[in-house]
Amino acid sequence: MPTVAVMTATTSRIALVTGATQGLGLALVQGLAERLGPADLVLLTSRDPDRVGQTAAQTATRAGSTAAVQGRALDVTDADAVARLAREIEAEYGGVDLVFSNATARLSPDVDPAEQVDLQLDTSNVATSRLLRSVLPLVRSGGTFLVVSSALGTLEQLPERIRPRFAEATTLAEVDAVVEEYRGEVHAGTAEKNGWPHWLNIPSKVGQVAAVRAVARDRRERDLRQGTLLASVCPGLIDTGASRPWFEDMSTAQTPEQAAVAVLDFALSRPLDPGMYGELVQFGKVLPWTGADRLS
Repeated sequence: MPTVAVMTATTSRIALVTGATQGLGLALVQGLAERLGPADLVLLTSRDPDRVGQTAAQTATRAGSTAAVQGRALDVTDADAVARLAREIEAEYGGVDLVFSNATARLSPDVDPAEQVDLQLDTSNVATSRLLRSVLPLVRSGGTFLVVSSALGTLEQLPERIRPRFAEATTLAEVDAVVEEYRGEVHAGTAEKNGWPHWLNIPSKVGQVAAVRAVARDRRERDLRQGTLLASVCPGLIDTGASRPWFEDMSTAQTPEQAAVAVLDFALSRPLDPGMYGELVQFGKVLPWTGADRLS
């Protein structure tokens, strides 16, 4: 892992975090507020305007915060809202320097997958693709765009007969199409019969990583030349209300604040390690998409 060094540009830096009023998202905002400087701004976003405003105000005045923190209401499942925020960022700041696509849905093992699949895919997958299309182009040279995913996002988490669906999807549109095919199969009650895992989180996370890889293929040469990082990241197991129902043993789980450290180290470290560009990274190491495969 390269030496961690917070960027010290004299012009203000703009950071954007989605799903940021609790859990890892909030910890990322708090960490950014501490690591960035007085001229920098962290945009804390989530769906509930009141909660966003309250959380942003509390974070801005939190001991150790140096960067400004501003709340922006954003429902990532609303295409117009995402597009509007992208336009606002471009008009107000001319671009963005750090993006953490972190929003996720809270699922329950006690609820039928067909009743939860739309919320999961719209929050984690469709929203990720929207941000890649509308916000990633606004990332300035030397900036970072990270999609928070999971170690569940490797192809090997899927049954062999399902893997080619994502493995052969080499464009963002193709990845989106696979996600929609999967959604349709869940609603039709045929997903598990056709080989998909019961847990929605696995195909969803694989889809997120596949989306990043698809976009990275086209941007790799230019981004590396400009020192810009695009990747997906696994923060490891975190003890939150969303994760507790799924894991019997949480003894090794991190707090959100602990998990945010490695994610922020990766986002802010320079120079870039080209081997990590476009990949799924956990604690400074690449988790292979499949076997020894790499994007490059």
